[in-house]
Amino acid sequence: MATVYNWQLGRNMSYPYNAAFPQWQFAFVFNLNRCLGCQTCTMACKSTWTFARGQEQMWWNNVETKPYGGFPQHWDTKILKIIEDIAPGSAVWNPALAAPNAPYGVFNGYTIFEAAARAGINEQAVGYLPPDKEWRFPNIYEDAATGYAGKPGEFSNPTGTTLPTHSQWFFYLPRLCNHCQYPACVAACPRKAIYKRPEDGIVLIDQSRCRGYRKCIEQCPYKKPMYNPYTRISEKCIACYPRVEGKDPLTGNVPTETRCMSSCPGKIRYQSLAQLNADGTWLNNPASPLYYMVHVEKVALPLYPQFGTQPNGYYIPPRWVPRPYLLQMFGPEVDSAIAKYMAPSRELVAILQLFRASQKIIFTYKRIDGPLLYSTTINGQPWSLYNDTVIGYGKDGAEIVRVTVEEPVHTRDANYYYNSI
Repeated sequence: MATVYNWQLGRNMSYPYNAAFPQWQFAFVFNLNRCLGCQTCTMACKSTWTFARGQEQMWWNNVETKPYGGFPQHWDTKILKIIEDIAPGSAVWNPALAAPNAPYGVFNGYTIFEAAARAGINEQAVGYLPPDKEWRFPNIYEDAATGYAGKPGEFSNPTGTTLPTHSQWFFYLPRLCNHCQYPACVAACPRKAIYKRPEDGIVLIDQSRCRGYRKCIEQCPYKKPMYNPYTRISEKCIACYPRVEGKDPLTGNVPTETRCMSSCPGKIRYQSLAQLNADGTWLNNPASPLYYMVHVEKVALPLYPQFGTQPNGYYIPPRWVPRPYLLQMFGPEVDSAIAKYMAPSRELVAILQLFRASQKIIFTYKRIDGPLLYSTTINGQPWSLYNDTVIGYGKDGAEIVRVTVEEPVHTRDANYYYNSI
C-alpha cells in the first residue's frame, strides 16, 4: 500500500497506488433542498446509455428516497456496518483540527482500504457483492417517510412538523458515479481494466480488458460499477465524456453538461471541472462557482467522505433532516452548511442562479451588484436579498449565460388567443 493525502479526511491514508492527479477534475454539486424526485435525470441517462440487452437493471444515475431507499438496497448501511464491525466506535471526526488542507477536520476512523488491512483480508478494500434481488428496484421505498411515533392508533402528527428538523421526514438522494480521486474500483480490478483519465479525472472501464470478475462492484462502496450478464463484463457511468470533451454539436462543440445534469427540471444540479494543483489540491480560484461552494462557503459536502475514496460528488444537505443522520452521510460540516444555505450570502445567492442555467459547462462567474429587493431577519440576524446579475463563463472565457436573482415576469398580451385553431 502507498501513502496518499486525502484532504476530505484531513490526513494521509493507505491506497494501493501512488497518488497521480489530473489537471482538471470532473465534479458536481447537487442541491438536495430542491430535488423533486421526478426521475427525469434517471430516464435521460437510461435512454442514452443503458437501453441495450443485458442493461435492463442498470441505472447509472438513480434517485433514492432516504432513509429507506437504495440502489442496490442497503448499499450504504451494509458498508458502514462492515467497517463498524471491524473497528467498533472508531468512525469519529475531530473537527477541531480543521485547517486549509483539512477543511472538515480530521477523520480518525478507518477507510475502506484501511479496514481491509486491519481485518487481514486479501482484498484492496472491504466490501460485498450485492445479490441479484437487491438490484431489482432502483426507486424502492420512494416517498416512504419515517414513521410518526405518536399514541396508539394515531397515523399522523396532529400538530404537524416544523424546522429545524422534521419529526417525520424523507429526502431524495440523486446519485451517479463520483469519479473519485482514489477510486475503489481502480484499486480492486485485478485486470487493471479501470483507469482515471488524466485530462478530466473521469473513471472508465476498458471493456477489452475487463473479464467480469466483479471485484469493482464488490469494493466500490457506492456500488456504481454494474455487471452486464449478457456481455459478461462490468460497465459504469462514463460522465457523458463526449459532451464534457466538447463534441456535442448541440452546444457548438464546447464543454457540455452530462445528460442527467442537463435534463433536471428542478435545477438542483451544477456540474463543472475543478482545476487541480500538482499535489492534487484544488487550485485557489474563488471565481469558480464549484470552488466557492466546496472550499470557500463549504455549503456543498462530499457523500460519505469517511469511505476514503475522496468522491467528487458534493451535496447541499437537506435542511429538515435530523442532523445525526446527515452527519453520518456528509461529515462534521453539516450544521454549518445548512445554516449558510438557510441564510445564504450574497455571493451564494448569485451562484445558485447558475444551477441548470445552461447546458454548457460554466467554469467561472461574475456578480454585478443590483438593487435591494427586501430585508428580513433569519435566526435573529438581519438578512437582505439583492437583485444581482450573475454571468457564467465557459472554459475559454466566453460568456455563456446572464441571469438575475429575481426571475423576470412576462405578461401575456391581452390579444393573445389561447387556441390557434
